[in-house]
Amino acid sequence: MKFTEEHEWLLVEGDLVVVGITAHAAEQLGDVVFVELPEAGTEVAKDDEVVVIESVKAASDILAPLDGEIVEVNEPLADDPGKVNEDPEGGAWFFKMKVEDLSAMDDMMDEAAYKDFIG
Repeated sequence: MKFTEEHEWLLVEGDLVVVGITAHAAEQLGDVVFVELPEAGTEVAKDDEVVVIESVKAASDILAPLDGEIVEVNEPLADDPGKVNEDPEGGAWFFKMKVEDLSAMDDMMDEAAYKDFIG
């Protein structure tokens, strides 16, 4: 897993990158009550707003961590946004994307660096 300063995690699965938010981010948000996901097939550039999350505390945007195409979204989150709080770094991923250049992840934090970052 790789991590961004925006509290997203990325996991390479074959030729796709799975994207979600960290447990730390989910904890900071509080109870998630709404998730708006992008459409599969959407082309995104790094830092584009792609997911909207609303919690009892705040609304937040999830940004695209890389350039690429959204190829799959986690549809069940729209009906059960609370899963983000239950399993943020597992079953509550937001989208899978196909990226041109996986080496763009090389500069992202590993788990130890992320733990230091949120320290």
